[in-house]
Amino acid sequence: MTDFLATALGCALTAALIFVLRPVAMSVGLVDVPDARKSHQGPIPLVGGLAIFASVLAGCLVPGLTGLSIAVPEVLSFVLAGMILVGVGLVDDFVELSPTSRFLAQALATLAMVFGARVVLADLGAMTPSGAPLELGLAAIPFTLFATVGVINALNMCDGLDGLSGSQALVSLGGFALALALWGADGNAGLLTVLGGGVVGFLLFNLRLPGRARASIFLGDAGSMFLGFALTWFAISLSQGPDRVIKPAAALWFIMVPVMDAVAMMLRRVVRGRSPFSPDREHLHHIFLLAGFSVNQTVGIMALLSATGVAVGLVGTWLNVPDLLLAGAFLLAGMLYFWMIMHSWRVMRFLRRSICRRRSMITDRRSNIDRRQASGHGYAGPERRSGVERRQAMPRRAGDAERGRACEPPQRKAPPARLPQQAAAARAGLLRRSGVR
Repeated sequence: MTDFLATALGCALTAALIFVLRPVAMSVGLVDVPDARKSHQGPIPLVGGLAIFASVLAGCLVPGLTGLSIAVPEVLSFVLAGMILVGVGLVDDFVELSPTSRFLAQALATLAMVFGARVVLADLGAMTPSGAPLELGLAAIPFTLFATVGVINALNMCDGLDGLSGSQALVSLGGFALALALWGADGNAGLLTVLGGGVVGFLLFNLRLPGRARASIFLGDAGSMFLGFALTWFAISLSQGPDRVIKPAAALWFIMVPVMDAVAMMLRRVVRGRSPFSPDREHLHHIFLLAGFSVNQTVGIMALLSATGVAVGLVGTWLNVPDLLLAGAFLLAGMLYFWMIMHSWRVMRFLRRSICRRRSMITDRRSNIDRRQASGHGYAGPERRSGVERRQAMPRRAGDAERGRACEPPQRKAPPARLPQQAAAARAGLLRRSGVR
């Protein structure tokens, strides 16, 4: 009952705070304004992350409902680290900060986690051939810093569609909560349930629901950094120590999509001779959009991929699969993800052909309409981060817009009309060649 109340409290507080903070954000200019890289319509308030964090903070001050207490060192460290990230994120949403400033804030929050709550990557599990734990020793704190900053920025890079980052975080948090309910104690349950409820409350305003074509609230850098930090916190705290709940290698599967997407995109940019931090529009969710999936369909597919990773992590822990095997499987899946990113146009064309065949079958089965008249619905609106208008279905190849719709076969040109004398001569020649007299 306490878990249910904590989740409901987090959801209700976040929704209420969004109602209160949205007009304030519009009046003070805490909004995301469309520009060359962002094609959403009108200014959108960036208060989603602030509302989620405020609901978690309020939950810590109501221990009777959530089981949390600000006096517990672990909870206090989580709140302090969140304050650092949300505060710097809000400043960054107002005036864009330098990457160095953001990195310092993320490093400071990580140190609060390490020294305040003793949440640190001390070992990587049984990764040695002998089956002994691979201890990090003196490299534990630097490795924890690297992993935490990496996941924080990975979730920030995923924040490219309405509902995408929030759904990814919610699936991972749900997986951690399930693992904790199956095999762990209740030490982290309060934080997980309140935070999960807060994400649900945010998604009510960020997803494209019936009657609302666009998100009305964005996470902002404050929200994406805070949620990325929270995912790292639970991935490390639940996979370390003698009372660990999940295997260290299994923890990677719980945050599979953000990690793989960030690493694959950075490697791709380096291979192409660009900065690994330069933005582009070839993430996996962009490939699905170009293939003709809608925003909600893309978000659903990405959430399904994330849920698949969570399932692998849970099953691997339940069956006591060796860490070396789980890590190797994660590496192979990452290589496949990188191949898809490197061959994005080939993957996009394959997906688009599959969609066309599926729609053609549905059309033939339901309405008996000629398949040559079918056309893809494409992307229902301009994608927020891309700055590309996608109201028309994409052509087969970039630059071939004049060749028609994506799902239509190319139209053959009619043969030129012949004069009567030319037609008669052609028929006579054909008869002579065929032996007809």
